Amino acid sequence: EDIIFNTNNFLDIIYNIRIIPESIGHDTTEEKIFSKLSDIVLARAFREIGLNSYVFKKRGNSADVHAESKIHKYSLVADAKSFRMSRTAKNQKDFKINALSNWKVKEDYSILCSPYFQYPRKKSQIYKQSLEKNVCLLSWEHLIFLIENKIKENKFINLENIWNFGNLYSEKISLKDSENNFFDNFNKEFCSTINIDDDNFNDTLINQITIIKNRSIKEKLYLEKEINIIKNYTKEQAISELLKSQKLEDRIKHIDDFIKKVKL
Repeated sequence: EDIIFNTNNFLDIIYNIRIIPESIGHDTTEEKIFSKLSDIVLARAFREIGLNSYVFKKRGNSADVHAESKIHKYSLVADAKSFRMSRTAKNQKDFKINALSNWKVKEDYSILCSPYFQYPRKKSQIYKQSLEKNVCLLSWEHLIFLIENKIKENKFINLENIWNFGNLYSEKISLKDSENNFFDNFNKEFCSTINIDDDNFNDTLINQITIIKNRSIKEKLYLEKEINIIKNYTKEQAISELLKSQKLEDRIKHIDDFIKKVKL
């Protein structure tokens, strides 16, 4: 945690935290560490834009990050989200909108920070939920833009309208449009709040697309290398790896452990 809060290469870290590497296995210790790391990066990002922020030490049924305005005296909770490029269908549970709303408790706002291009492109229940619950759908790319342009909250810049977008926007649209992707409107509010032209943010998105495409080449090379390794397995190695991936022996052990505990 101290390393991330004190590093001079923070932008390099925030560029990479958006994408879970393919080399990290599903449901592994490494994946849990990566998730915890993304929370710390999000807390540092809030500090970079002028807020006081920290990561909750206690994990469980609560948000992971807390931040508050030193000048405008509002507070918020936030959750960081990253995805693999190979991740296919995502559902509303992946974005935890309702949970974030509940985790707000006494704080003023709640924020989900996810990769911009991993949000649903057209219609989704998460847009309706975010408007109903006033959960701000932020992206790592928005934070990158603020940090790269050295934009910090001060007595003239109040970022509250960004976090409060759900309340402001829900009054302007009909119920039938509430599931539509609203990022065009969100981006306009975002740029208006910090007094920067929309085109500047679009330029940042275009640049981020290039960075993401370059990252995709590395991820595909890793997967292709793994494919070639598997193709060269002996029959015994293939059987061993298949058994390991299915975790069949672990499941037998778990059953045995359970049975040992079944007694009056």
